[in-house]
Amino acid sequence: MRKNIQSSYLENSDGLEYRILGVDDEIGILDSLAVYMKRTGYKFDYVTNPMDAIELLKKEHFDLLVLDFIMMPIHGDKVVEEVRKFNTELYILLLTGHKDLAPPLETIKQLDIQGYCEKSDKFDQLLLLIESGIKSISQMRKIKEISENLKESNEKLEQAYMETIQTLRETVDAKDHYTRGHSDRVTEYSMLIADKLNLSEAELKTLHTGALFHDIGKIGVPDHILLKAGKLDDKEYSEIKQHPLVGAHILATASIFADIVPIVKHHHERYDGRGYPSQLKGENIPYLARIVAIADTYDAMTSNRPYRDALTKEFVIEEFKKNLGTQFDPEIGKIFVNILETEYDSLLKIQEKYKMQ
Repeated sequence: MRKNIQSSYLENSDGLEYRILGVDDEIGILDSLAVYMKRTGYKFDYVTNPMDAIELLKKEHFDLLVLDFIMMPIHGDKVVEEVRKFNTELYILLLTGHKDLAPPLETIKQLDIQGYCEKSDKFDQLLLLIESGIKSISQMRKIKEISENLKESNEKLEQAYMETIQTLRETVDAKDHYTRGHSDRVTEYSMLIADKLNLSEAELKTLHTGALFHDIGKIGVPDHILLKAGKLDDKEYSEIKQHPLVGAHILATASIFADIVPIVKHHHERYDGRGYPSQLKGENIPYLARIVAIADTYDAMTSNRPYRDALTKEFVIEEFKKNLGTQFDPEIGKIFVNILETEYDSLLKIQEKYKMQ
């Protein structure tokens, strides 16, 4: 067993230490990774026996786990399965020797593994994933602290809840001037659709909050990817596609966010099951997430981007009609098409209210 070989650590803006545990039965990889982690300022401990890793995680606190998939005597997914029995909050990144050897997507979803990447002599991609994970962990700490400190007063809890949402989602929106105001517009589009549906007051409140917060996971996406003017490559697009999971993971530790987690996690699912992150299909997609998916897509289509101008009303209407029942919920989609055809001025007013700078 090899552990605690490095004592250096990274302090983020919150001044707190983050502990990372590496697990691989190949000592050479761990030694190289340890050197790399030390150079970048992370506190990195490691073990070569996956069974020792499970016992260590029971006794000591770690914020992030980086482990290999193919190991002896048990594989990485079995390690995660055991760890999840006593720790549901640990942020986990899985390494694979080759993408063809990665565990099935269903296994990754069931075990709540936040990300995985292929092994390489260079650790640039892994470091990006670790940095995203640290950002998520930092936000979870802040949210959890707010939740724990304000339990005594429901009124103060509600106020802190909304202020936290505002601060974090404005941080995301402010990153990119091409999409500034995006969360506000998506929220108002969602509520415009909801006005045509028979939703309860509680559902309307959840929809409003979830739409505001739907992209909070992008706080974990590196800026050079989020702000890239050109087309994303496969690795960059894969990183972007992690933001619903990152957002859900940020919110999952605080009970006050429980109702909006399904919206945040599933607003990029498609009705035909070809969306992400869970490939949910049809009625299995949370209803409120289906509303936000439509509003989110509309805003993307009608926003100016570095590589294209906003799409025309006529084009947008045809695209929505063409994708009813495939990308979009057919019933909610029909309602939105009707809004486009008969209440387009309402959409324009929202755009003007929160227009991009």
